[in-house]
Amino acid sequence: MQIQIRTDHNIEGHEALADWVSSVIKDALSRVSDRITSVDVHLSNQNSDHHEDGNDSMRCMIEARLEGHQPLAVTDQSATLNQSVDGAVEKLTHLIDHTLGRLEHQANHRTDPPLSRSS
Repeated sequence: MQIQIRTDHNIEGHEALADWVSSVIKDALSRVSDRITSVDVHLSNQNSDHHEDGNDSMRCMIEARLEGHQPLAVTDQSATLNQSVDGAVEKLTHLIDHTLGRLEHQANHRTDPPLSRSS
């Protein structure tokens, strides 16, 4: 599973931040990492012009690509970067669990006949 992290110009994209975000994602998705080809993380400060009001809004958008399926994307906006990353990771794990559960349910409840092999 490849993880790529991008930040806007209002967030310092230093190595410690990238290592921390990668670690959080790897831990959360370890059960399904073999089904995920890549994860893109976008971190941004939505209210960077309003520092004086103390109401900065940090945003984390995560897009995960499941092998053979459309990408799944979630967003979380919180007061701190840590909260927004944690929130987005939690949403992503729920979405992946739901998606994989639905796919498994569909595969187990197919009503079409199996393909016959002609000899």
